[in-house]
Amino acid sequence: MFSTGTLIGLLLLSTCSALYEDQIKKFDWRAVNVGALKQVHIDLNNFQPRLLVSTEEQVVASLCPKTGALVWRQVLEKKPRGDIKLLQVSGFSDDSSDTAAAPVGTTLGFDMLTVQGHAPALVRGWNSNIGTIEWEWSIFPLNTERAEDAVWFYSNSVLYHVVPAWQSHLEVTAYFATSGHSTGSTSKIMAAWISPESCTLAGTYFVCISEGKQLISLDLVAKSTQVIRTTLEEQQQQVVGQPKALLGLNGVVIVNGKLVSVNKDQAICNGLQGSSFAVGSFNYRKVLAYANLNDKNLAINAVYLDNCSPVPELQQSLELPTHFGIPSLKNFDCKLKRNGDGKSCVFLFSTNTESIVAIQQGRIRWSREEALANVIASEFMDLPLADSEGTLENEMKGKAGDIASAFLRRITTQAVQIRSLFLHVIGLGPPPSDTQRAGLVRDSFGLHKMLVLLTKSGKIFGVDNISGKHHWQLFLPNVQSFDNAEEMRLIVQRSSKHFPLQPLCTIVAKDAKTGNGVLYRFNPITGEAFEGGQLQLDYKIKQLSLLPETEQDFVKAILILDSSNKVHVQPKHAEPLANGIYLYTADVKTAELEGYFVKYAGGQLSCTHIWNVRLGGHSSEQQIIGVAGKNPIEHVHSQGRVLGDRSVLYKYINPNLVAFVTQSPDATHKSILNLYLIDVVSGSVIFSMTHRKVRAPLHIVHSENWLAYSYFNEKVRRTEITTIELYEGKTQANSSVFSSLQAPPMPLVERQSYIIPTIVEALRETITERGITNKHVLIGTASGAIIEMPWHLLDPRRPIASSTQGREEGAIPYIPELPLPTENHINYNQTIARLRNIYTAPSGLESTCLVVASGLDLFVTRVAPSKTFDLLKEDFDYILISIVLVALTSGSLIVKHLASRKLLKQAWK
Repeated sequence: MFSTGTLIGLLLLSTCSALYEDQIKKFDWRAVNVGALKQVHIDLNNFQPRLLVSTEEQVVASLCPKTGALVWRQVLEKKPRGDIKLLQVSGFSDDSSDTAAAPVGTTLGFDMLTVQGHAPALVRGWNSNIGTIEWEWSIFPLNTERAEDAVWFYSNSVLYHVVPAWQSHLEVTAYFATSGHSTGSTSKIMAAWISPESCTLAGTYFVCISEGKQLISLDLVAKSTQVIRTTLEEQQQQVVGQPKALLGLNGVVIVNGKLVSVNKDQAICNGLQGSSFAVGSFNYRKVLAYANLNDKNLAINAVYLDNCSPVPELQQSLELPTHFGIPSLKNFDCKLKRNGDGKSCVFLFSTNTESIVAIQQGRIRWSREEALANVIASEFMDLPLADSEGTLENEMKGKAGDIASAFLRRITTQAVQIRSLFLHVIGLGPPPSDTQRAGLVRDSFGLHKMLVLLTKSGKIFGVDNISGKHHWQLFLPNVQSFDNAEEMRLIVQRSSKHFPLQPLCTIVAKDAKTGNGVLYRFNPITGEAFEGGQLQLDYKIKQLSLLPETEQDFVKAILILDSSNKVHVQPKHAEPLANGIYLYTADVKTAELEGYFVKYAGGQLSCTHIWNVRLGGHSSEQQIIGVAGKNPIEHVHSQGRVLGDRSVLYKYINPNLVAFVTQSPDATHKSILNLYLIDVVSGSVIFSMTHRKVRAPLHIVHSENWLAYSYFNEKVRRTEITTIELYEGKTQANSSVFSSLQAPPMPLVERQSYIIPTIVEALRETITERGITNKHVLIGTASGAIIEMPWHLLDPRRPIASSTQGREEGAIPYIPELPLPTENHINYNQTIARLRNIYTAPSGLESTCLVVASGLDLFVTRVAPSKTFDLLKEDFDYILISIVLVALTSGSLIVKHLASRKLLKQAWK
């Protein structure tokens, strides 16, 4: 007889659904990141060695000190609410003020404490072993603007909240760390010299630099506050910026690479020069370690703090790869051993490329590439051909001739292949290339590609889209994104299809010092620089566009419009191709659009201003919050839509159509969202629409003849998606080519809105090689899921009620709510934290689209909107079909033999 528990378990089994175990991570992978380091604490002598970090991405995490693997991670609220002001860990020093044990009879102790945000400020106590919150309390300041610059510090179980009023005074309030109750002491300290550019908090001291000649500091926990003045040495004077605090030493700051103490009770070692410093312990003594980077050589040295004598056991140097950039020593710790040889010491560095590097015994023990937490551009690159396929490609590209010459080329090619095979068998063949040795060879279906990722820090990665392996890394120093909220650009100038020419990619960025444009050209398969790599331009970039391929080297040149409205082409030999090109610019602040025409005559390029559109209104209150053009590699397979009466409704396919979305405040409706569809060649407004009482966040996707965008409806407080389709009508103006200068009449517009029960963070359409496969929209949500939404659910032509014509068209009756079934989540349980962007690219299979989603994490997969109609299933029975083919072939041969014998016998009768 079954028990009640067994019966309930059997009933629940019927409601469960999941992936098969062999399907998990078969076609996808995820990289989990934490972001650039902000604060770090390492303890190798704890019962469970731990490495606790807080990052610029509002993340608190624990890493394994041996491997750098993630132990646990907590993603906090977004800025400004999640901005981590303080990370305090107990038991990391011998100082009694660093303890955080719970009072007797309470559970309010902690081994890690964080302070985040300012309005309100959240104080949380953590269990650092498993990453759970034990308790929290909050305060809400009276002046929220002033509290944004507030700083916190911890001393003797008390948290101090320091709120600066710049050029006036400091307000210091003390709270019991575990309860949040005020100690009753709130002091107002007059300090007219403080400014945000020259002050910092060093332990319990608030230190400012005055005119580059002296430090003015205040001890915030002293019974009677006094102004402390410290004169700087001549080498430290004329400092630009604020001094940097040295964690672990109270009242010690770093000025021009040297230590300065404003605390008379804290002695320092004078004469030390380093780019970064850290305080730790070795052989039960406090040690000050400092690091310097000379060319590519990273030198680490250390001295004892009690007598300033060097620690030879900790001295080490190594050659640091250039892609790590400039390192900064964050912390270090040594495991206590009897011999005390220093080999167990781990030094942690953060770099300006947002990498985390652990160094031990003069070598890199492990590293984490946290720049991937801020991916701003992505491209899938085809891998190079194998040698045999490359030889065949060269033969196919041979000039057309007579049959004899073609036959001779074929015989010669096969002879070379047989010779190469023979030499390879006997071990005398040529060695494989670096790409072949790394397995970077194009597969039959074009699913194996090189994923090139550009990050916000200027670091570029070449990643295998199948395994996730980093094949190469590059770092571009002193570059940044453009003004007008425009990120750096990753451009493919030549693909891998032009064998034996190598593919070519270019990074377009702005020089951080001069503001002029910077081009960096490289091979996306190997990461090697092309023709010197970096090219410094002597003008600022305003707009750019790709030109058609040149017949000489198959390179798509870059057409650049500079700040003085002059045009340039890189490389210059492609200038004639710029003749007749149209450009447009958009100012997001003034919502003003301008159109230009480029002409090439007499060996010179000229640019003419041809149209202007002002979307900002009479008071210029509207600002552009979204721009969406069509994917330049998109193919439109079907020109029309078959209706229920078997007539065709032709699509309005304008390749020059760009969607602009503006937002402006309104006294009546709070916020107004305006959508404009503008032909950027002629400057004509094709369609416009207004949404009232809605606001950002806005996400938009534009493809073929349709448009989909999401926004927040303030009236009913929910996220909605509006879709638009444009049609020419039942007659097509021109079936061969579209011209914006002779455009057809205004299109017919179908539109509809839907309710989506989640917060949208990203939208992207699927794309395939020929555009035959159905279009799906990938929706990234705030929960970290990616939902594959079929277009027929977003179709604006969905009828209100079921009708015969709708059924003939295959249109689903309109329902306002969009379903979000779990089987449409393409990342199943692989949650993507802080999802920001989704990128898609076609594969060699028409049915399959490659997808990469970026945020704090990175997720790569593939989708098949119309299923894999051009690929056999995984469970296809090859043995059975082989047996059937052999049986049919054998049967046909036997029957043929029997039939011939029968005919022979009949002939002899």
